[in-house]
Amino acid sequence: MREQYRAAPFLESDLAAGPMDQFARWFTDTVTGGLHEPNAMVVSTATPDGRPSSRTVLLKAYDARGFVFFTNYGSRKGREIEANRYVGLLFPWHPLARQVVVTGTASRVGRAETAAYFRTRPHGSQLGAWASDQSQPVGSRAELLERYEALAARHPADEPVPVPPHWGGIRVVPETVEFWQGHENRLHDRLRYVREDGGTGWRVERLCP
Repeated sequence: MREQYRAAPFLESDLAAGPMDQFARWFTDTVTGGLHEPNAMVVSTATPDGRPSSRTVLLKAYDARGFVFFTNYGSRKGREIEANRYVGLLFPWHPLARQVVVTGTASRVGRAETAAYFRTRPHGSQLGAWASDQSQPVGSRAELLERYEALAARHPADEPVPVPPHWGGIRVVPETVEFWQGHENRLHDRLRYVREDGGTGWRVERLCP
């Protein structure tokens, strides 16, 4: 199976001054283009000895500081980030023949930021953050639902749910951000921002496809 990509050339002159501004441009294109869950991204982590793992999560915020998602800190990704801060992100925007590939370092956001986001989650999702010991074995789905129902009885929909201490945000501070645009004959455009000047500036390099 092979798709022949056709798009206008993606040139250095098309880029924004910084990677987060360029990401905002492309992200807007995915939203106006009607892509399903355009904020879905693959997060790759690794153990200290280099054993990788990947999963899809939802981007919940981005700004000049980086990319933010939320998770159970006791999950596999949470434990691996605690032991090895280097992570990768991949936004696979296939319908637009585009990808954004990020490498960087991850750390927890502040509890105030976590609490502010937690309050925006649906009530059921708030309960789910308590019910699930993410990445840990569970005897059955019935056992998981039992935990959820017990929490639902303890925290009715009209009452606030406390923020779990084991749950919160992760911010990925980018070191490189690559913007990939597919083209015919596999002559894709790959433009990558690389952080330099002691972390205050960016240079752009073109990569062979």
